[in-house]
Amino acid sequence: MAILQVDNLHFSYEEKEVLKGIDFTINKNMVLGIIGANGSGKTTLLKNISGYLKPAAGDVFILGKNIKDFTIKEKAKYIGYVPQDIVYDFEFSCYDMVMMGRIPYLKRFQLERKEDRDIVRECMEITNTWQFKDKSIKELSGGERQRVYIARALAQKARILLMDEPVSHLDIKYQVEILSLVKDLSLKGILVIVVLHDINLASQFCDEIFIMKEGKIIASGSPGNVLTLNNIKSAFSIDVEVFENPITHTPYVIPSLNGKEQLKVV
Repeated sequence: MAILQVDNLHFSYEEKEVLKGIDFTINKNMVLGIIGANGSGKTTLLKNISGYLKPAAGDVFILGKNIKDFTIKEKAKYIGYVPQDIVYDFEFSCYDMVMMGRIPYLKRFQLERKEDRDIVRECMEITNTWQFKDKSIKELSGGERQRVYIARALAQKARILLMDEPVSHLDIKYQVEILSLVKDLSLKGILVIVVLHDINLASQFCDEIFIMKEGKIIASGSPGNVLTLNNIKSAFSIDVEVFENPITHTPYVIPSLNGKEQLKVV
C-alpha cells in the first residue's frame, strides 16, 4: 500500500489555477525535496496534501485512505506540517508550543502524561531547543522559532512530515543539523517532504526531487537524474553549470557566467 498517493490534483485561488493535474505515488520512506521558482505551486501542494486546502479536483490518499475522510485528530497523527511562518498573539512558552504536538493523543480536558512529557523533551533536545523551554516563543529569533516549530511537528509522531522551507531562517550550522535530522527521520520510518530553495542542499540531503513549474511537476527522480542543465534552466530561467560534489558525489549547481570573466578563487 502506498504511503502517499496524489491523483490528478487541481487547485485554484479564485480564477488563478495554481496546481494543474499533479500525480505521484510514494511507496517508501524517504526525503523528497520539492524545488522550483517562486509561484510554481510548491507551498500550495503541501497545503493540499495536509488537508489544509481543499482541491478543486483530484484526491490525496494516506495509506489508502482519502484525506477527505480523516478527522482533524487523525490528520494530526498522520501528518506533521511545518509552515514557512507562524504568527502567535499569545505568550506561549516554547515548552507549551511543543506540547501542542501531543494534543491529538489526549482526550478532552486530559492533562499530559509522562509519556507526552518525555516525547516533548526528546524532540526539543533533538532540535537543540530544550534551553528555550521556559522562554516565550516571541523572545526567540526567526531561526530559533523555526526549530521549535520543527520540534512540535516531531512531537506529533506523524507518519508523514511536511516541511515548507524549514531552514530558510537558519545559519549554515543549523541548516546542516536540521536536514541531517530530517534524513535520519526518514531512515527511522517517516516520509519527509520538504520544500527547499537551495538546490545544493536538496541535492545533498534528498533521496528524490520534484521540480515544479507553473503548477506542474516537470521532473522527478534522484538528484543525479533531475538536476540537469535543461531541467534547471526550464524551471528557473537561468543557465547553470552542474558538477559532481567530490565529497557527497551528488550534483552541485552554480550559475553560469555566460562567457563573462570567470571569478577567481584564492
